[in-house]
Amino acid sequence: MMRSLVMTMIGACALLACGSEPQDAAPATDGAPAVRKLRLALNWKPEPEFGGLYEAERAGFFAKRNLAVEITGGPGAPVVQMVQAGKVELGIAAADEVVIARDRGSDVVAVFATYQTSPQGIMAHASRGAASLGALLESGGTLAVEPGLPYVKWFEKHFDLSKTKIVPYGYSVAPFLNDPLLATQVFVTAEPIAARRQGADPKVFLIAESGFDPYAAVVIAKGAWLRENRAVVADFVAALREGWRAYLDDPAPANALMGGLNQEMDAETFRLGAAAQAPLIENEFTKRHGIGAMSLERWTELAAQLGTLGLLDGTPKPAECFAEIDPVERP
Repeated sequence: MMRSLVMTMIGACALLACGSEPQDAAPATDGAPAVRKLRLALNWKPEPEFGGLYEAERAGFFAKRNLAVEITGGPGAPVVQMVQAGKVELGIAAADEVVIARDRGSDVVAVFATYQTSPQGIMAHASRGAASLGALLESGGTLAVEPGLPYVKWFEKHFDLSKTKIVPYGYSVAPFLNDPLLATQVFVTAEPIAARRQGADPKVFLIAESGFDPYAAVVIAKGAWLRENRAVVADFVAALREGWRAYLDDPAPANALMGGLNQEMDAETFRLGAAAQAPLIENEFTKRHGIGAMSLERWTELAAQLGTLGLLDGTPKPAECFAEIDPVERP
């Protein structure tokens, strides 16, 4: 999700250097099927955006498919590089990262998209009276964002920002609370909730409103590894879908698990975050095709948009950016 390009650059060398060789399946005992070991790198802390993953682990959905999933990574983890280098089998990234990485020669492929609608947004004070994202961006004031993000370039191309002062995002809601004319980038499961709980009245405009809406919290694998382990990935996707179904129905158990791993977020914030993200994960498309499903049309549109922003050197093939995984349901 490109939460922090700076943190990713800082963490890249160290995490790649300390990676281990890919793990093989554990040997079968007493005729039982072999346990397949997978390592999955997160790109952020345990928060509601990973709720289905932790629920799949907690509830045994991976285990019943003979999968042992080790969750690693975190803020600053260079996930795309780790997957490409074989340091982990799976990782979490954003769809725009996948397209850009493939354009630069990487062999990463998306196999599951958590968010059908991007959970990234711009938060402003309701008192500013903006009725739309475009109206907000063109009304002046200050906008705190990470420079260079694709959606920031999209804003610059499609809106008149001449009245708006753009400053670096500071990874805190404190500046927002103290400046009624400051708008800031957010993840809907985090900053808006924190701002409200501290007395602010924020209004959030989703980035998707601008027409730029890449899949987010996408599970990626290396293409070569995927081709050799498609059955394993099918089982993983089936378990993850089951985990997300259970989390959407009742997030409390997994929230408690993640709360023990991320004590910066309290139980109420976990609860509110899970509720805020639910309509971004499940929609009419996923009801027909399954949670995490993706379409060629969306990937084609994203590649075209990134091309118009000058972020691609070549023309990556959208159909090669993702793999349609048909999960095998197991009792």
